[in-house]
Amino acid sequence: MAANTKQTFLLLSRGQWHKNLSAEDIQMAIDAFYLWYEDNLAKGQFGPGSRLDTQIRKVSSQGITDGPFTETKEVIGGYWFILADNIDEAAKLAAQNPCMACGLEYEIRPLDATPANALMTSNETPQ
Repeated sequence: MAANTKQTFLLLSRGQWHKNLSAEDIQMAIDAFYLWYEDNLAKGQFGPGSRLDTQIRKVSSQGITDGPFTETKEVIGGYWFILADNIDEAAKLAAQNPCMACGLEYEIRPLDATPANALMTSNETPQ
């Protein structure tokens, strides 16, 4: 049996629904999303993901505080995993998401399984 050579990409759902859409229009997009998602899950192109609840806590050296903490345009509504050969293939798959027509957008990030190293530049390194 051949090993799975696909990379895993995190797909973050961002934004909010267009204000001018009816609840029925949004529900049609949501229903189409779940059909699309389940199909890609069955094909092995997606891994499980989830919507995010609205409860938020920020944990830092200053303590634990209630949220939200981001601007409305930066709201993350959910996350899923895409299995693809490269980030461009993952982006093309994400671009088929039916909810994009209703205002949501998606961020795709490759997962990096290597341990953190303070001597290497990373997302946490100050600019």
